[in-house]
Amino acid sequence: MPSLYIVADTPAGYGLFKAADKKLLKRDDLRQKLANVEAVTEALRLKSFEKFSSPTVALEEAAALVNGKVPQTMAELLANIKDPGDATIAIPDPRLSSGIRALPGFEAASLYASSSSDSKTEDIFRAIREHLDSLIPESATSFEKIALGLSHSVHRHKLKFSADKVDVMVIQAIKLIEDMDRELNVYAMRTREWYGWHFPEMGKLISDHVAYARVIITAGRRDGFVEADLTTVLPEEIAEAAKAAAEISMGTDVSDEDLENVQLLAAQVIQYSEYRAQISNFLENRMRALAPNLTALVGWLVGAKLIAHAGSLRSLSMSAASTIQILGAEKALFRALKTKHNTPKYGILYNSSLVGQASQKMKGKIARMLAAKTALGLRIDAIEPIMKDEAEEDSAAAAPATEQDEEEKGLFGITQRTRLENRLRMLDGKPLLPKGVAVGPDGQIKGPNAFAVSDARGYNTDADGVTNGTPKSSKKPLIEEVLDQANSDSDDEDAMDVDDAKDKKKKKKKSKEEKKAKKNKDKSAEDAEPDFEKLAASVDLSVKKFKKKLEKGEITINADGTVDLGKKKSKSDDKSGEKRKRDEEVEPDEGSKKKKHKKKKGDA
Repeated sequence: MPSLYIVADTPAGYGLFKAADKKLLKRDDLRQKLANVEAVTEALRLKSFEKFSSPTVALEEAAALVNGKVPQTMAELLANIKDPGDATIAIPDPRLSSGIRALPGFEAASLYASSSSDSKTEDIFRAIREHLDSLIPESATSFEKIALGLSHSVHRHKLKFSADKVDVMVIQAIKLIEDMDRELNVYAMRTREWYGWHFPEMGKLISDHVAYARVIITAGRRDGFVEADLTTVLPEEIAEAAKAAAEISMGTDVSDEDLENVQLLAAQVIQYSEYRAQISNFLENRMRALAPNLTALVGWLVGAKLIAHAGSLRSLSMSAASTIQILGAEKALFRALKTKHNTPKYGILYNSSLVGQASQKMKGKIARMLAAKTALGLRIDAIEPIMKDEAEEDSAAAAPATEQDEEEKGLFGITQRTRLENRLRMLDGKPLLPKGVAVGPDGQIKGPNAFAVSDARGYNTDADGVTNGTPKSSKKPLIEEVLDQANSDSDDEDAMDVDDAKDKKKKKKKSKEEKKAKKNKDKSAEDAEPDFEKLAASVDLSVKKFKKKLEKGEITINADGTVDLGKKKSKSDDKSGEKRKRDEEVEPDEGSKKKKHKKKKGDA
């Protein structure tokens, strides 16, 4: 019958126990047998114990167990088994079975892993954990402290804890800022309403809540505005206007007790505002350390809201760009899907500066592009530190990160933001930034001749209108005087030729202008409409009747501008015409009348 060995992992090290009963795993009453300390100590005997040399080694061993690897200390412990091929070994994790079988001599070992399906093996490990102090008396004195320290180290390793990058602090800070904004708004409005009964005119003069509260504490009643020095709180113009309004105010008087309560409330407004500014500064610095690319793309406030809405930076980095785009608009999304309407185009990203700069038509397009770049920047912010930590663990001599490396972490976000701004300018029809422009780690735009300084222009005396009391001619002479007398004749001939050519050009221009003028006159004469008022007055008709008769053809306008009236038809002419038509008609003969009469009789 093969011997039974149990490998137990503890915070102080690994223990190898040998069972007194080789058939311990086959007993049906195993749980009742291991019920008390005496039974456990009799059934299990400690054969070997490998203690961790330092907390760092303990953390490395625990991390290896979590990943399903066989640590070096456990491999040394298993070497104490003399004949592993014939032995039965109970292990705490089923993932260790493949690693143990890879060790030399353990290929044929029978392994029993602690799992929910094997309840007997789980009962043995439960009894070891419960009575660990009695089974391993050497580590009983410091066992609790070791367990506490190792648990902290393991959880810190799992969460990738870093004092400089904690997204939990970002989530709490942004939620605190949102709560303080609501409280500050309520407190400030209550202060204005309360003090407004005493000095209502000051509410329109001072729009800033903090300045309003400082004035209440500095001046007190409106009677004290004249003597109070308000220049430390307000600009001079507003301070003078407030003093002038205090003299003619229509507010009611307040008692000392009422004024004291109002001043206490104003002090709370100032204190809350200062604390909010402090929290905002803290959150901005933490966001630049935690997610530099996200901060460069959307800003520290919007980035913190995205992280708080997603729950953590890691979960936000795992989201798709379409999810990031509508993050914060879940109600509108499901309402649109339910009612079969258009889905929302943006959520929290609507508050970013890039989306705010875009026009109403381009907001959806810019939000989609910004979400895509934000998804890439988030993956860099979330995964790059983990990859760097793993690389430093693999390499023994890893160089520490410099300040330049920290600045370069946000280079991707800065460059992508510049591209998005150029894209937005192109969509809006604005000129793009010049090519070759690069963005440095500090966020400043740098490029060739970006900061070149041109020489200052001097004063041009030739541009003066008057020199030495005589006006200066603006035209240059056509022919310059030449001192060489030998070429004077040829120069005169050339000058004459130039004059003749100019005269011909002038004549051609004049003839062209005259022709154009004639054509314009003819066109104007043709296109000019006749003066209907004068023509109608000459014929003693109204303009309306004149136009109607002109359209019918009863009136014609001659070329010289006179009106030709057609002859009017009289009633007598009409009657004579009708008589003529009657006379022209042919009367029937008497023979035809007789024939018709005979036909009628025959028919009868």
